[in-house]
Amino acid sequence: MAAKKDYYEVLGINRDAEQEEIKKAYRKLTRQHHPDKNPDDPQAAEKFKELTEAYKVLSDPHKRAQYDRYGHAGMEGADFGDHGDFSQDFSGFEDIFDMFFGGRRSRTSRRPRRGADLQYQMNLKFEEAAFGGEKEINIPRVENCPDCGGSGAQPGSQPETCPQCGGRGEVSYRHQTAFGNFVQARTCERCRGEGQIITDPCKTCNGQGQVRRQRNLKVNIPPGVDTGHKLRMAGEGEAGPNNGPPGDLYIVIEVEPHSIFQREGSNLYCEVPISIVQAIMGDEIKVPTLEGKVSLKIPPGTQPGRKFRLKNKGLQNIQGYGRGDLYVQAKVIIPENINGKQKELLEEFARISGDEINPEQKSFLKKVRDAFGV
Repeated sequence: MAAKKDYYEVLGINRDAEQEEIKKAYRKLTRQHHPDKNPDDPQAAEKFKELTEAYKVLSDPHKRAQYDRYGHAGMEGADFGDHGDFSQDFSGFEDIFDMFFGGRRSRTSRRPRRGADLQYQMNLKFEEAAFGGEKEINIPRVENCPDCGGSGAQPGSQPETCPQCGGRGEVSYRHQTAFGNFVQARTCERCRGEGQIITDPCKTCNGQGQVRRQRNLKVNIPPGVDTGHKLRMAGEGEAGPNNGPPGDLYIVIEVEPHSIFQREGSNLYCEVPISIVQAIMGDEIKVPTLEGKVSLKIPPGTQPGRKFRLKNKGLQNIQGYGRGDLYVQAKVIIPENINGKQKELLEEFARISGDEINPEQKSFLKKVRDAFGV
């Protein structure tokens, strides 16, 4: 008897294929190999049956898990017809192998489990991010019931041992296979694996042991935070089932842009407009900082775009390594319209200055004459 082909190979898919990919491959191949469309091909019916068998296994998560673990041996005796589901026939197959190799299927129990982590996006103004401080937030989260303390039982009562499983959380069934009779343990349906049942459920949480609440929390914002930074508040996530430890709360920072300053790390940048007279003659002007205005000397002959560094006027380094700097860029404003008197004075200035009015232009013209011999 010829060995069966690998089901994944039959459908032409990888072993990690998703269910949708399996379904698409099956539909495509069955349309291609359907016996009605291939009346002259004696192998079409067999191919179609092979595709259907592979699909019935790989499209069912339980059957697929059995096949991935044991191969075709795990499918022996299975019925691939359209009249039934063979998963019940092999529900104990994994337990049989677990008994041979020392494994044991885990079950749900009342052991404490850690609660889920939560995430909160906090929008900050630029100044709030720069200086830090304390903010109050309101978050919805699951907490242990304040009345029953997370047990789910009405105060004054206690959960009782499940009479069906005796508190084990699982019940045993005798299972007959080709290897003989084996005992299979399954999760108790009455207590759902908890081992206990609540006969008098808490009225506040309806026996769930947990309730959803809005909680106000105070968050300490360190100076210098930026967009994308995450602040972790340990133990402020959701409560853990069965009085397990709570998860954590992560605060994700989003900082609003500033109308004047641009940020690069802990340094700040801004433009300050000055007149053409201030650029030529120099001046002392007021420039903005995060703490207020300070004086800045503009030396005579300041060129457009020149940057001035104000040390330690930037942002606090988030790692605590001091402060950044503020870089002020001079933006020389050229008037678009001038009156007659201004024009007359500028012409007089140009006449007096001669070629020296623009030494760089003079140097450029000299280079042109030297290059072209003019």
